[in-house]
Amino acid sequence: MLITILQFFASLSILVVLHECGHFFPAKWFKTKVEKFYLFFDPWFSLFKVQKGETEYGIGWLPLGGYVKIAGMIDESFDKEQMEGPPQPWEFRSKPAWQRLIIMLGGVTVNFILGVVLFSLIIFKWGDQFIVNESVTNGIYADSIGYEMGFRDGDKIKKIGNEDFIHFDHRKLKSGIIINEAREIVVERNNKEIKLPIDEKYVGILSKYANRNVSLVGPRIPAIIDSLGEGPALNAGFRKGDQIIAMNGSPTPFHNDLYKLVDNREGDKFELTALRGRDTITNSITLDENGKFGLYWKDPMSFLEVENKKYAFAESWKAGWKRSTGFIGDQIFAFGQMFSGKIKASESLGSVISIGKMFGKEWDWRRFWSMTAMLSLLLGFLNLLPIPALDGGHVMFLLWEVLTGRKPSDKVIEYATLAGFILLIGLMIYAFGLDISRHWPFGK
Repeated sequence: MLITILQFFASLSILVVLHECGHFFPAKWFKTKVEKFYLFFDPWFSLFKVQKGETEYGIGWLPLGGYVKIAGMIDESFDKEQMEGPPQPWEFRSKPAWQRLIIMLGGVTVNFILGVVLFSLIIFKWGDQFIVNESVTNGIYADSIGYEMGFRDGDKIKKIGNEDFIHFDHRKLKSGIIINEAREIVVERNNKEIKLPIDEKYVGILSKYANRNVSLVGPRIPAIIDSLGEGPALNAGFRKGDQIIAMNGSPTPFHNDLYKLVDNREGDKFELTALRGRDTITNSITLDENGKFGLYWKDPMSFLEVENKKYAFAESWKAGWKRSTGFIGDQIFAFGQMFSGKIKASESLGSVISIGKMFGKEWDWRRFWSMTAMLSLLLGFLNLLPIPALDGGHVMFLLWEVLTGRKPSDKVIEYATLAGFILLIGLMIYAFGLDISRHWPFGK
């Protein structure tokens, strides 16, 4: 839990500081006074603060973001006193519209650039790793939702919509259905290609929060023992290298065959038949209190062909750009799906709890930087939404001013910002409540 929290706050701090730098430096370039620069919010008091020149730098206690307070600007601080006096040359409101637009777009610009840079460097250092679909020679196994959709054990996936399924990735299968609107999957079954129609209802089913970890399908892997745990497994007479081929006389040559038969049967005794060289042996084994045999299977990846693609430094930037634009495109489409009612907003919303859990319980640098890259792009995208109190709301007013030559009144901006702020706080509370209901008691 501590490692998860540390990763989340480290990533959030990086994103907030760099986002606010995107506002801070353009403001300074245009000789606009910046009164505060804060990591996290500081209602009533701050954890740390120091005055350097005209700017107070500090760390707040409420980890919901951060801010720069720019003189002469209506923002979430709702400082009305400074707006009542005549405009001063160093204030935001005194600057030309194009300068104010650059200042407001600075934060999201940094977010987008950071996402591309991080993805490019991740790809350069670690490359890409794919399971070659052709190496899934035993076909797939289907979980309950996958079976309901029409998949069967032994199927070989050939196409998702019109796209060839070259790399075996269950996430690509789900995103193809949810994001890319694939309504037909081509599989090979008994040496014949058949088309599985995908009902639109599965967009809603697969996008449910409860189904976020559902795989739909996985590669069928032989059940070959790699090691044995304590208890029943150690005393059952099996050895490393034994291949389980039957249970209670029924053929079970793959992992998933075993799991289907032992589900919720802890304490029961089974007869497992295994191949050992040229010999066939049968031993009895009892499931432990967790419903497990205590047998540890050979790494599934050892049965599959894994393609490790490395990139030259120049190539990695093109791949990083492609991954970043693809991610943003998916977010835009997902928002469209929500507005059309195909995806429920309540199933997609999450608070800091959901985001934090995505970092994992172990510190993995590749995952940490990948999560930071995705959150940076997501932060940039969300901040561009035309909601007052977000950067996109300010940009909306500025574009109106540029296009019409008329500046909205300070009162209009003030009331709109207040309404947007209340909306955002409401969404945060709602998302937090959703996560409490999903994860309580915490640690489950």
